[in-house]
Amino acid sequence: MVEKSNVNDILSIFGEPSTKSTFDNDVWIYIERKITNTHFFGKRKLIINNVMVLEIDDRGILAKKDFYDIDDMNDLKFDDQRSETLKKRNFIYNFLSSMRQRVNDPLGVRKKKREQGN
Repeated sequence: MVEKSNVNDILSIFGEPSTKSTFDNDVWIYIERKITNTHFFGKRKLIINNVMVLEIDDRGILAKKDFYDIDDMNDLKFDDQRSETLKKRNFIYNFLSSMRQRVNDPLGVRKKKREQGN
């Protein structure tokens, strides 16, 4: 229960979380996924995709709980403007990484040696 359960209660009920993060409070994320193979062409189908996000305050008490199931995941809307910004940032990162590689190895000598196994 929010504002009543503590870290020990959470661990005894759910065990260790799938992942932990630290922001203002600790955030524990539990993930449950089940995938099945269908009979047609060996395709896999996601049948369960549950995510529970628990926020724990600095006293070790559950401050907030969010639960998302497969339907919630399908209904998620992404901010096109933010997504475009992330794409641009990814492009810039890749470009700068490529430039760094060219500065460090302008003639591609290291790459050629790796390809030849030297």
